[in-house]
Amino acid sequence: MKLADWRACRSARAIFWLAAAFAFVMAVLPHPPEVPGNPNDKVQHIAAFVTLSFLGSFAYPATGLVQLLVRLSLFGAAIEVVQAIPALHRDSDFWDWVADTLAVGTALLVVWLLRRRSNA
Repeated sequence: MKLADWRACRSARAIFWLAAAFAFVMAVLPHPPEVPGNPNDKVQHIAAFVTLSFLGSFAYPATGLVQLLVRLSLFGAAIEVVQAIPALHRDSDFWDWVADTLAVGTALLVVWLLRRRSNA
């Protein structure tokens, strides 16, 4: 791997992990700040996990997309488990995890199509 590629991959990984940490913190704050436009909960989940999917595919290009799907889906499930802690005053919702997983799957399908097209 060239030095420039290594630095780009390292930067992408840092951005991915910062975004994941931000998503986790926002998901478990008892009173998170309002998002401009006040989108509903599912839209926020979809936006977060589409973003994490694209960032993850750039940060870990050698990782299989199915493996990335599983890991990000588990991350979404972990968020829902943490939100079930009564002291956080958050609502854990199975459908939020479904939205997360569908968002990841759709985004990674786009990544797969783009990779396939660029290799043709």
